[in-house]
Amino acid sequence: MRGHPRRTTRTAAALVAASALLSGCSGLQTGSSDAELTVSTTTAIIADLVEQVGGDRLDVTSIVPHHGDPHSYEPSPGDAARVARADVVFSNGLLLEEPGIMKMVHTNARKSAPKIEIAEKLEEYGGTVMKLEEDLGLDVLWLGWAVEGEVAGDGSQVRTTATKLEGPGELRVYLTDTLGKPKVYIDSADGLDDADSFTLPPEAHTHVNWAFSAPGTYRLTVGGRTETLDGKGEEIGSGTFTFTVGDDAEAPEGARVLDGGHGDVALNAETGKVYVRADDKSGEPARLAPGDVVLNVPDRARAAVPKEESYSFLGEPGDELWVLPQAVIGKHVHGDMDPHAWADVANAEAYVRRIEAELIKADPDGKATYEKNAAAYLKTLGALDEEVAQKLATVPEQNRKLITTHDAFGYLAKAYGMEIAGFVVPLPNQEPSAAEVEELGTAIREKKVPSVFLEPNLAARADVLRRVAEDEGVGICTIYGDSFDDNVDNYVSMMRHNATELAKCLGEDA
Repeated sequence: MRGHPRRTTRTAAALVAASALLSGCSGLQTGSSDAELTVSTTTAIIADLVEQVGGDRLDVTSIVPHHGDPHSYEPSPGDAARVARADVVFSNGLLLEEPGIMKMVHTNARKSAPKIEIAEKLEEYGGTVMKLEEDLGLDVLWLGWAVEGEVAGDGSQVRTTATKLEGPGELRVYLTDTLGKPKVYIDSADGLDDADSFTLPPEAHTHVNWAFSAPGTYRLTVGGRTETLDGKGEEIGSGTFTFTVGDDAEAPEGARVLDGGHGDVALNAETGKVYVRADDKSGEPARLAPGDVVLNVPDRARAAVPKEESYSFLGEPGDELWVLPQAVIGKHVHGDMDPHAWADVANAEAYVRRIEAELIKADPDGKATYEKNAAAYLKTLGALDEEVAQKLATVPEQNRKLITTHDAFGYLAKAYGMEIAGFVVPLPNQEPSAAEVEELGTAIREKKVPSVFLEPNLAARADVLRRVAEDEGVGICTIYGDSFDDNVDNYVSMMRHNATELAKCLGEDA
């Protein structure tokens, strides 16, 4: 088995003791009315870890509720009010949270309140971080937007604006949310102005749909501007990108044509340069000047305007479009590093160690309480780590493959000897073709997976995977990634559930 070298098998007696210890975890607490610190966290997972360390000295709330998705949750005025009362704010960092959440935090939290992005310094507390791997195997270019380089000031962002379009038709750049509703960022039909824009935090990347109304060659000019919370900012550069749409459109001689893989239209906030960041065989992304590259949208990317009224901005229902799809439904802003570090219990231990240190800084009088609670909970997590490892060790080697609806389990796979066989989502607001459904079925057969795994809070995404799994006669099981629900409401329960479900659904008898 591939696994973590620190993990060893324990005696049966030790396992009984561990189970008794783990069963004592009762889930999220409500906090004390006379708490020494008021703490706001971005997610329920972080809230649970903070409460385990802080106990009755803390009053803890989570911005993203149970069932919520931190990648797409939009904070409410009530969330802002609670953040404004907080003495300390904990977030995950590594761009896990939807940018609007973090902007709300930096806008509303008191200047004196520490704002701690736990995973940003995880390695200093004994944890590990790993790169985020993305590969959906699309047969066209998977093109997003990105910002590289840092911007001074908490909560600062970079605004990208389309300033000019030349071409035979119109360009619309939009994002489809998890409920199938589009949000339009760029629409050339009514002319381009400052409204044809969107913002991203530094070192972030997002997926969008690029829809062209006619074949031919297009030239799109974009510019960037920094934006700080106090309203200040400055221009950071611009560039013009060439798109060839349809198989008959010819690329300029000598230019590199990108027609597949993963790429981004990127702005560098520090250098002011604008370029295409693209996959490269070396493993490091290539950065290509706008004049040296052509972004190809072939005829196989041809689609039709959906019939839903919310998509009328694209044209009449059934009109032809050439679309580079966002592929991942919903807002999905992220960086280069995988933010889901807690899926390895050893990393959860690092979260706890940092939380302990930050709470002691904020409330020195509670030092003894925080140290005592952290030590007890670290023992619980150590036992949990062993239990998860031993349960997953029962999965036969040939079955150690995960197919899910979300790329949230890389740490779990690396730590406990599993393999990410794929995360599968449908194209936004587009029924998969018979060929695409067959391809997914073929992948499930070739991988010989006994089951696929759906997250409860992302069930709306999973129709295609569920249907194909049923057609292929494989199991459909539940796994928790970013969020709790009414059945699983604390970190220990979540990891125990995941280990038990994986062992059951991928085991010998699956």
